[in-house]
Amino acid sequence: MEIVRFGVGHRRPDGPPGTTGVSGQLIHSDARGGVSELAFARRASVAQHSNPNTTWFVVIEGGGYVQVGEDQARVAAGEAVLWPAGVSHAAWTEHGEMRAFVIEFAGADDSAVGGPAILPGHAVRMLPGETSGAGRGSGELRDADARPAQYDPTQGEPH
Repeated sequence: MEIVRFGVGHRRPDGPPGTTGVSGQLIHSDARGGVSELAFARRASVAQHSNPNTTWFVVIEGGGYVQVGEDQARVAAGEAVLWPAGVSHAAWTEHGEMRAFVIEFAGADDSAVGGPAILPGHAVRMLPGETSGAGRGSGELRDADARPAQYDPTQGEPH
């Protein structure tokens, strides 16, 4: 078992040149990509830059702003922003703080050209103590563009 500590007491100043008020901790990095935690103070910023990797910026606490290309948007905890490979992007805060995970995949997104895919499958709902039907799952992931017509909040977290 490997446990990596991050958060308060484990961060160091982080970000590309021109970044201010941001500290972070690398959680994992290998040839496939990396995962880091970033903490933004008030009026902090990750300077506008680009890199050759597809990256997800996942806000887990607080909120701030992001820019991808020429588009800017406010983001808050529970939202994730795609930073495509080779596209200029930035993030910043004004009056509040923000924490985010940065999940970076080596290279550009290859899903459009038939790159490796997540193995298909589905979860089986079981009652406490039930063991039957716990065999190997089967199924497939829903289309990325599919949206439920009606959302039932009793079935999970809100969209």
